[in-house]
Amino acid sequence: MRLLVLSDMHGDTANIEKLAGEFEKADAVVFAGDFTEFNKPETAEPAFKALITRHDFIYAVIGNCDDSEFIEKLEDEDISIQKNLVVSDHLCWLGSGGGLKFTGTTPNELDEAGLMADLTPVTESDEAVWDNLILVTHQPPFDTGMDKITAGISTGSKEIRAFIEKYQPLVAISGHIHESFAVNTLGKTTLMNPGSLAEGRYGIIELQRTGDRWEVTGATLHQL
Repeated sequence: MRLLVLSDMHGDTANIEKLAGEFEKADAVVFAGDFTEFNKPETAEPAFKALITRHDFIYAVIGNCDDSEFIEKLEDEDISIQKNLVVSDHLCWLGSGGGLKFTGTTPNELDEAGLMADLTPVTESDEAVWDNLILVTHQPPFDTGMDKITAGISTGSKEIRAFIEKYQPLVAISGHIHESFAVNTLGKTTLMNPGSLAEGRYGIIELQRTGDRWEVTGATLHQL
């Protein structure tokens, strides 16, 4: 299975057009939030429409620049995994939208409890093993190479990191911090922040299934 991993398009639709070949090769598309250009809510819907017409299988959350009610657009198109556990082909998909409170200038800033509320389908479940879970959060996990701003300060979520350490999902995808595009690991979990699509960045994750179990066979970052 080949996943095209995107985040932070911020109203940019031109780069969606440039990725036509990648959309064709992908078995599914992941979007880790921020359809909206900063302080320009009118840019959200055109960006959203540009994405959803490109592939039949999209798994998405919203970001801190997106109005919290924009999640309804994703739900209407059946692509939301925000507080919504989706099971397909022995993979479980779950996401958390929005970002931690920071500047106070974006519409969807939350505290740690707000981010974790989206993950209750796992945290309140009796399921013992989440090996085949793909976690998609706009806010990256703390101190993982996914979350450092230009000043070198880690701005990620400590609670999301703790979630990954406890449940060890197969993959944890995040966005938000444009300058921290990276691939890393945390225990058994492959981490990816693909960077901002508005800056021409994206990622590819390749998975291989053996029986009911999946493994990561590749995780790479790309620049248009």
